[in-house]
Amino acid sequence: MIMITSGHLWQDGNLQLSPGLWLKNIFVPMFGQTDWQGRLMSIFMRLVNVIIRSFGLLIWTAIVALLPLFWLAFPIFLVYMLFSSFV
Repeated sequence: MIMITSGHLWQDGNLQLSPGLWLKNIFVPMFGQTDWQGRLMSIFMRLVNVIIRSFGLLIWTAIVALLPLFWLAFPIFLVYMLFSSFV
């Protein structure tokens, strides 16, 4: 169940950040600027967006990947704390 939830969380993060969509439209001019300056600025801005959004998705992937580990470690931690309180 936790793995399915983690998968859905990752999909939601990918849907929100969507670096692939920005990469797909990297050569489409922004705001209808079809001159070379507008196209160059569009490519630069979208490239920066792809880099930042990919980095954000990488961080989100690391957080979501650690979630099942915390889910498994929490009961072990509780049992440890319970036994250590009796000693």
